[in-house]
Amino acid sequence: MTTTLSDEAAKDIEELTRIRALVRHGIDGREDHHGPRLLRRLAEDRRQGGPYGHFSVRPHGPLLGAQIEGLNLSEPLAPEVFEELDRALLEWKVLFFRGQELTHEQQRAFAANWGEIDQHPFLPKGASQDVVRLEKGAANPGFENVWHHDFPWIPNPPLGAVLRMVEMPEAGGDTLFADTGAAYDNLPDEVKRRLEGLRAVHDFTPSANYRDLLTDEQRRHFQELFPPVAHPVVRTHPRTGRKSLFVTSIFTTHIEGLEPAESEELLRYLFRQVQYPEYQVRFRWQPGDVVFWDNRAVQHYATSDYYPHRRVVDRAAIAGDRPF
Repeated sequence: MTTTLSDEAAKDIEELTRIRALVRHGIDGREDHHGPRLLRRLAEDRRQGGPYGHFSVRPHGPLLGAQIEGLNLSEPLAPEVFEELDRALLEWKVLFFRGQELTHEQQRAFAANWGEIDQHPFLPKGASQDVVRLEKGAANPGFENVWHHDFPWIPNPPLGAVLRMVEMPEAGGDTLFADTGAAYDNLPDEVKRRLEGLRAVHDFTPSANYRDLLTDEQRRHFQELFPPVAHPVVRTHPRTGRKSLFVTSIFTTHIEGLEPAESEELLRYLFRQVQYPEYQVRFRWQPGDVVFWDNRAVQHYATSDYYPHRRVVDRAAIAGDRPF
């Protein structure tokens, strides 16, 4: 039996071949990449659905990040509105909502449209159950300025998170997001083949944030609750089928089955892939803004350029499933 490619798949391969032919490299042995990169919002076999009829979508970039206009998140979502927002999340991976006045209960209710609310094991809750308040300032500087997925060190990392700006500094405190599917797409074919079937171990213990802010007794307690866990180096999105990198420099300790030096060399190479600006979008907050991101599809980086000024956000996380 002969398998033939669909016209769309053939066009994708042709386009990828054309883009790679345009790429130029610099000094031998360095990873300089001059020229275009393959940037697609959806998986190879997916195409954007129909137009959005219940709100407006204003892209912040060609690859990821879109501002949603015309919705009041304090109100319950009608089924048809939820369907469109869900589709927008899968397409754009990060959704921005300006000027939303939400109580903790309303923020939790919005996030709960996508599933059970995840509780953060280390942080205090806000006025409403399951909503965490993150207060940063002179006494508690921001330490989230490193590229990461949320909680890859648990068996079922969060599906995503809904973050609302409560109080912000006069300048600074932006959040950046990187498309880990694009980071995978642009890997050389030989690297993709090398990654097939590899699993990486994730552990909260080495993270400077948790290591330095927990007492020895707390650390031992949480290590019993959350021992190291292994996930695929390349995970598959359960909704879109998109393949993406799933390793982070602060939580991924090693790749199973590789010698330590080989594991570290490969991980360092993969960590660098999300740092290319072509895969990123940067969001400049305003008071009352809400951001909803797909933790399965992006990593994020919270800039820590506002110290010693205050930055306060409320966060509700949505439970996810085990990466495969």
